[in-house]
Order: sequence, then structure tokens, then C-alpha cells
Amino acid sequence: MDARWSAEEHFQRGQERLDAGRPDAALEHFRAAHTLQRDNPRYRSSYGLCIGLVERRFNKALELCGSAVKEEFFNPDLYLNLARVHLAFGFKAEGLRYLRRALMIDPANAAAQRELRELGERRRPVLKFLPRRHVLNRLLGRARRRFDAAQGFGADRLGRTAQEG
Repeated sequence: MDARWSAEEHFQRGQERLDAGRPDAALEHFRAAHTLQRDNPRYRSSYGLCIGLVERRFNKALELCGSAVKEEFFNPDLYLNLARVHLAFGFKAEGLRYLRRALMIDPANAAAQRELRELGERRRPVLKFLPRRHVLNRLLGRARRRFDAAQGFGADRLGRTAQEG
């Protein structure tokens, strides 16, 4: 990395590469920014996200992103990074939780809205009088999903929304 660049310049270059879908190229810039200013939560969080995405080191990514959120708990972008780490490792419920926190802080956050939209929307339970996690709802829900897939229907074609589920 270029030694003439400031931590903020490294961060901006890393963010550009991450936004372009190149977390491997972003990692070195975020690493440099974090090395130059270890106490900056934004740099720490982005570095943690890339460690998770590129090096697949969940615990280290979680440690970096989590400490950044604790330090700057009012920054929706830090919650977004924490959500992305969880989602990258298959922890959808935790990822959703942190996306919702980001949107509680900034309801207009386009990146958090896009992530939430890409995750899809939940449909209503088949048997509304039973809890969503009840065995009958789970079995009937799977059958409904298979039937809809065989018929070529998706949740969006059926007009269901996340608020209904």
C-alpha cells in the first residue's frame, strides 16, 4: 500500500472496492487504515467485515465489528457491517437483527434496506392460530413452498409482505 495515503484515503479506496464487489482488493486498504488508526470504529468495522468475507475468520471479524458497534452504537453502517458478517456465515436471524437495528437508527439507510430486501420476505404462517415455530406450521410451510415452486409462484407474485408475516 502507498505510504503517502492517509488512513481516510485508504478507507475510501477500500470502500470503493468493497462497493464494487471486490472485498479481496478492499481488505488491504482497510487493513492499512486500521493499522494507521486503530481507535477508529469505522476502520475497525470495515476491516473486520473484509476479514470475514475474504479470510473467512468469523471470530476475528465478529470481534472487530462488535467492538466497533459497542464504541459507536449510533452508527448504522457499523450495524450493517456486523449484519453482513453474520449473513456471510449463515446466521440469518442475527443478521436480520442487526439490519433492523441499523434501520432503527437510520430508516433511510439505503444499504441496509437493500440487504433486507435481498434476504426476502417472510410469509404468514399457514395456521395463524399456532406459533410460527410449531411443527405443523413448519411442515405445512415447507409443503406450501414446494407447491408454489412447482407452480412457478414466488412470494412476491403472491402479494405477501413482510408485515403480514
